[in-house]
Amino acid sequence: MKASLYLTILLLIVSISAPAQDYIEKEIPDSLVKSRLRTVIIAESAFYVLGNAYLQFVWYRDDESVPFHFYNDNAGWLQIDKAAHAYIAYYESYAGYNALRWAGVSEKKALIWGGSLGLILQTPIEIFDGIYEGFGFSWGDMIANAFGSALFTTQQAIWKEQIVKMKFSYSPSPYNNLVPGKLGENEIESFFVDYNGHTYWFSTAVNRILPINTPDWLSIAVGYSGNGMLDDFENPRFYRGRILPPTERYRQYLFSVDVDFSKVKTRSRFMRGLLDKLNLIKVPAPALEYNRLDGMKVRWFYF
Repeated sequence: MKASLYLTILLLIVSISAPAQDYIEKEIPDSLVKSRLRTVIIAESAFYVLGNAYLQFVWYRDDESVPFHFYNDNAGWLQIDKAAHAYIAYYESYAGYNALRWAGVSEKKALIWGGSLGLILQTPIEIFDGIYEGFGFSWGDMIANAFGSALFTTQQAIWKEQIVKMKFSYSPSPYNNLVPGKLGENEIESFFVDYNGHTYWFSTAVNRILPINTPDWLSIAVGYSGNGMLDDFENPRFYRGRILPPTERYRQYLFSVDVDFSKVKTRSRFMRGLLDKLNLIKVPAPALEYNRLDGMKVRWFYF
């Protein structure tokens, strides 16, 4: 259920970046625009306070508080959940940086305060986990959070753009039929908590890595996913009194083509904002997949 909170945070915080990104493509203010900075500070502070209040009074409402403790979940879900942490931190930092630049904050300060937003927003969640029974502070999660923020900030500091973008794709898995409710009570919930359906990608322009003349929007992507997971660490043999069929857990490595929507030309402010949001996802496309069970195979349509 944690994933639903993380992805909700992502969708909300990225929405803050819409006017910022649209404005930056036209002109970055030469000096600080105090009214815009107030808007950014109020919006992000309110979100931060309300988010932490939600954690304390709603999310952990039925959980017993315990002394602060740690929890090693690094082997869980074949690390797909760690990829989710990195992805969300990456886009939270993206949003924070662009919002501050829209307000006229200097490049350096925007990188420091905006670029670290992913880590700043997700750290309280880990702290809360550390003081409630059934959870625990995870250093693996924190490392993934830091990686996501650092991936954005490092590229922005060196190249002034994102050469490599993190992306996400999802397809419903069949495993909830084996363990009803375990991987989500409904299709919407399964989208957030069934990691079998998640794939996380690194996407970059073809002409960035190959000496050929291709459109700037044409990209290639490498992806990582997992399959056959009925629980976090190992698959149960029994579930609700039923014997489960043997289900093997395995990793999937993928290679595919992609589209960088930020490079698609348009004069429409609305379309620019929409295309900016579409860059959160990897476009459906044919893919090459390798896994230890099937070896190399072609997926004619993968999302």
